[in-house]
Amino acid sequence: MFAVSKSAQMPESQITPPHTIAAVDLGSNSFHLIVAQIENGQLQIIDRLKEMVRLGAGLDNKKRLTDEAQERALDCLSRFGQRLRDLPQHAVRAVGTNTLRQIRDGGEFLHKAEEALNHPIEIVAGHEEARLVYLGVAHGLAGSEEKRLVVDIGGGSTELIIGAGMETLDRESLFMGCVSFSQRFFPDGRITQQLMDAAVIAGRLEVRPVQTVYDSDQWELAVGSSGTIRSIRDVVQAQGWSDKGISRKSLKKLRKAVVDAGKADNLKLEGLSDNRRPVFAGGVAVLSAVFKALDIDQMRVSDLALREGLLFELLGSIQHHDVRERTVDTLVQRYGLDQEQGKRVAHTALMLLEQVSDSWKLDDPELQLMLQWSALLHEIGVAISHDSYHKHGAYILAHADLAGFSRQSQGVLAMLVRAHRRKFPTPLFGDLAKEVRESSKRLAILLRLSVLLHRGRSSRRKPKLGIMAEKNNIILSFPADWLEEHPLTTAELEREAKYLDSAGYFLSYS
Repeated sequence: MFAVSKSAQMPESQITPPHTIAAVDLGSNSFHLIVAQIENGQLQIIDRLKEMVRLGAGLDNKKRLTDEAQERALDCLSRFGQRLRDLPQHAVRAVGTNTLRQIRDGGEFLHKAEEALNHPIEIVAGHEEARLVYLGVAHGLAGSEEKRLVVDIGGGSTELIIGAGMETLDRESLFMGCVSFSQRFFPDGRITQQLMDAAVIAGRLEVRPVQTVYDSDQWELAVGSSGTIRSIRDVVQAQGWSDKGISRKSLKKLRKAVVDAGKADNLKLEGLSDNRRPVFAGGVAVLSAVFKALDIDQMRVSDLALREGLLFELLGSIQHHDVRERTVDTLVQRYGLDQEQGKRVAHTALMLLEQVSDSWKLDDPELQLMLQWSALLHEIGVAISHDSYHKHGAYILAHADLAGFSRQSQGVLAMLVRAHRRKFPTPLFGDLAKEVRESSKRLAILLRLSVLLHRGRSSRRKPKLGIMAEKNNIILSFPADWLEEHPLTTAELEREAKYLDSAGYFLSYS
């Protein structure tokens, strides 16, 4: 099963829209669970859970989680799983961010995490994380069209977003956060002016490549989100250094107070919680770097962030607004794809899927979407070159910023396009999560057959085609005499049978 939201695609006859939904944010510093009820199309928050897991602090130099970090994370997810026990999968969306993006263990920890939570977990790219953060923040702001800079400081990454209304205009994810900078510059808890200055300079260097895009000339309002920024706001206001939000002057006073404390354990500032203290200096350094680099004078602070963005997007999916549909449409337009050809291939592919969904265990509604979207996008690589365009297309889809897609689902989409013609790339499917490899191979075969049948790009309807599939055996049946009347298609089917035979699948047709 794909670790992505499914609610928008399930037919009404198969699913009752949930009354309660939940979002889980697996950050590098803390894990969050938020539960809401849907009342008259609006969200009403009914529960919040938060635990300081510090997953990022448990990542060693080989990008593997220590046993202690895994235990903390899995224990937390088990508790979250108990709270979510009565909610169906389509009512829950869980995402992992920077640290989960970095882990190199072949998906072993992710599998354990999903078992503990009892729900799929998406790993989202930095740009997608930024989009979800903005979506959450934007819902908490007045509905104006002013351009806003949103800054979200997590444990391992900092997201910068410029947007207007509910739409993002620019998004960036920088490799700096409160945990990573605390480990890097204040590893033993010691805080000096020299270390603070070095951390701020390092942060400014991270921002520098995108500084002109996010400079104060490009926006009218600066908004901060995340626990780090809210903690900084709480402290500067408790100290009387700022009446509203965070000002440049209040942040400067806070830096001095942090340095004067000398050690993380000595940070006894009013408004600062005990569990935030170990990573507070790193967070202050990161925000200081952003203020200096982008010439921010005043920042408003939002109590909404990524997890609320997840809820609002889940609500939109339930109300049949899937952002991924718009992403695919945008790609079709941007790359000038032949829409009619894409639709023809998609129609045939879905017709074949309907006939084998039971025998090949492809009845998950998400699979229908992945097949449909890969059919619409299968020629995207032609924008680079017709030669090996399936490889070019796979590269584009694997590395593009695809709003709404998790890293896992984006990888499957890219693989389907990569595998839709020529030699069947069996070894490459090993890069996909174990639980989706076989289903992805089967979807790729259906896409291959559909592309083959429409190679002539004719608008004439194809004959009623029958297909049976059982394990690795595929049988196609055509109307009487149709293959004799279409010798080119017969020759292509013969070649396709050889391609599939080398991959361990056996195609016959009559």
